[in-house]
Amino acid sequence: MLSLELIRQNPDLIRQALAKRYDSAPLEDILSLDVEHRKLLQQVEALRAKRNEVSRQLSRVKEKPPEILAEMREVGRQIDIIQQEINSVAERLHQLLLCLPNIPSVDVPLGRDDDDNVLVRSWGEMPKFAFEPKPHWELGEALGILDFSQGVKLSGSRFYVLRGRGAQFQRALINFMLDLHIKESGYTEIYPPYMVKRECMEGSGNLPKFADNLYHDDEDDFWFIPTAEVPLTNLHRDEILEPGTLPLYYVAYTACFRREKMAAGRDTRGIKRGHQFDKVELYKFVEPETSDEELEKLVDQASEVCQRLSLPYRVVQLCTGNLGFAAQKAYDIEIWAPGCGEWLEASSCSNCGDFQARRANIRYRAQPDARPRFVHTLNGSGLALPRLLIAVLENYQQAEGSVVVPEALRHYMGVEVINPTIS
Repeated sequence: MLSLELIRQNPDLIRQALAKRYDSAPLEDILSLDVEHRKLLQQVEALRAKRNEVSRQLSRVKEKPPEILAEMREVGRQIDIIQQEINSVAERLHQLLLCLPNIPSVDVPLGRDDDDNVLVRSWGEMPKFAFEPKPHWELGEALGILDFSQGVKLSGSRFYVLRGRGAQFQRALINFMLDLHIKESGYTEIYPPYMVKRECMEGSGNLPKFADNLYHDDEDDFWFIPTAEVPLTNLHRDEILEPGTLPLYYVAYTACFRREKMAAGRDTRGIKRGHQFDKVELYKFVEPETSDEELEKLVDQASEVCQRLSLPYRVVQLCTGNLGFAAQKAYDIEIWAPGCGEWLEASSCSNCGDFQARRANIRYRAQPDARPRFVHTLNGSGLALPRLLIAVLENYQQAEGSVVVPEALRHYMGVEVINPTIS
């Protein structure tokens, strides 16, 4: 959430930020409601001051004039009415503030969409095949490790079943990534709930903006997480972290649930885009002065997964129009999938500044007697399944239809090759 004081004092800055994002958030309504809210506060404060002054005067006399008492009762009634208006306007203002996206950092490239993202670096060489590489949906079915028909039978379109070595392969990738981030980068593993309260979705920036893309249990008002970023953001909601606590690094493996309404008609083949998928998420709570440096480290830590698996990848910086709602700066890590013939986004690493911290009220003290400040939060997939699984299958496929297990995964898999006859 953006500071109302910042919006009030620098409305042109916010207008420019919205224009860079190609976002139509209701800034003018916010400014108008803010003026109305402050006028109502002045009115009620004036009435309270009047009532207090009359009360002091009446305390000095024994006989209370009936007309004065009647006037004060009317003042009290007016205060109640105006206070109700204040509460109503404040709630409307709060809901509109939740719709404002973060302000892009000054070094974010201008642009509207994916075509305007900027290539930062690439790593590895694209594999060369002496045969036509197959897409993962053909490979997986031929190996007996990927079953689309059973996914549809169980749950409908955009669902699938991983079977035998396929399920083991995904589990190996998850365990490999968790071990890498915990043992080598110092992350603390968290196993969070997959359903959260409404305020958790608001704190992370998913509500109200993305309500149509979330799964919701109406009876208990539980929200199924679209990413572990949501519960990890809220681990320290409404807390003031003590001096010396930061930085905090968390990693979590979870299933993720998305309705994918915003992606209707896209990536309909294979497992690139489903309503349920697994992900290893990296999350940081840091001091504001270090967040830019921590973002670069986060990208390197997520990229290390690709390097350990010898997967060609590239890092692109997102342009202003392609930034996530809560991000002020972000990079995507894209892995080459030769069977699909495309780069697949497997991670988006974002610095959210104090945007989420303001929404979730997460602060820290730099010193014991220091005034609390909002932390900065960062998040990134480290990495996301199933796109990582796609990349491994397609890059390591062999002419006869088998798939070589990357060396980094053999300890977890117990085999070096997945053959068509093994499922």
